[in-house]
Amino acid sequence: MPGSPSVLVVARAERTPSVAFRASAADFWALTKPEVNFLILIATFTGFYLGNPGNTLPLRRLIDTLLGTLLVASGTGTLNQYLEHRFDAHMRRTQRRPVASGRMQPATAAWFGVLLSAAGAAYLLIAVNAIASLLAVFTSVSYLFVYTPLKRKTPLCTFVGAIPGAMPPLIGWAAATGSLTSANAWILYALLFFWQFPHFMAIAWMYREDYARAGYSILPAENEFSFLTWQALLPSLGLLIASIATVSANREGSIEYCITLLLGIGLLYYAVRFVRVRSGSAARQLLKASIVYLPIEFLILVLGRN
Repeated sequence: MPGSPSVLVVARAERTPSVAFRASAADFWALTKPEVNFLILIATFTGFYLGNPGNTLPLRRLIDTLLGTLLVASGTGTLNQYLEHRFDAHMRRTQRRPVASGRMQPATAAWFGVLLSAAGAAYLLIAVNAIASLLAVFTSVSYLFVYTPLKRKTPLCTFVGAIPGAMPPLIGWAAATGSLTSANAWILYALLFFWQFPHFMAIAWMYREDYARAGYSILPAENEFSFLTWQALLPSLGLLIASIATVSANREGSIEYCITLLLGIGLLYYAVRFVRVRSGSAARQLLKASIVYLPIEFLILVLGRN
């Protein structure tokens, strides 16, 4: 159809055969999804800090862990944009991305993503340990080749994607301890696992027309109330329980309990409102609440650790 995003992208690429050379440093930076990486690094640091068995924080190992994780996450974000660039071109929120917009050739993004991912996995293996490296590789592979294609097949993709999405604290914990045998590590994993559902459901609702235009099966055509209850409301309750369990596992004080309880109840309130009202404003409020929740909760876990 004339004027459609895909036609515009093709036309733009045809007019500029050397499109790969038009990509700027800002385009390569955008490929790595820095806003997502920021949360990944916070989660990885929290896992490392809480898992560290000694009183002294090993800064060199921490820096190696964060750098290796950042490289793998950046490579995964880049490869995700390579795999989905044809679909991104149909969505208003993603059509300006480097590959989708035609500013960068897909092959350039693919090689850049492979290089970053391989370098990150190798760095974690050499500088940290094999468990952290394997977890990072598992996260990348399952996200790219299981979750990503499922987004076009079933709304249950959110559950599948939450499994690798919650790995950063485990990577940090494994880097600090060399194992994942502690129940505390998995409680922390559960916290991030549950957090993803209300966060992504808010995004999915806000951009549901965009997702539908690109052929993604994120929200079901029927039974929206039941689906959002299972995907946003109940996980928000699970998040509150997991957060309290994490505070308890780290033997933190009453102030940390109170803040965690207030944060959890606040997020649960917005989740209930979103499920009942199902409006754009309710979705935006839930999204903002989820963005505020995670860094504050991780911060109080780190500061309140005894």
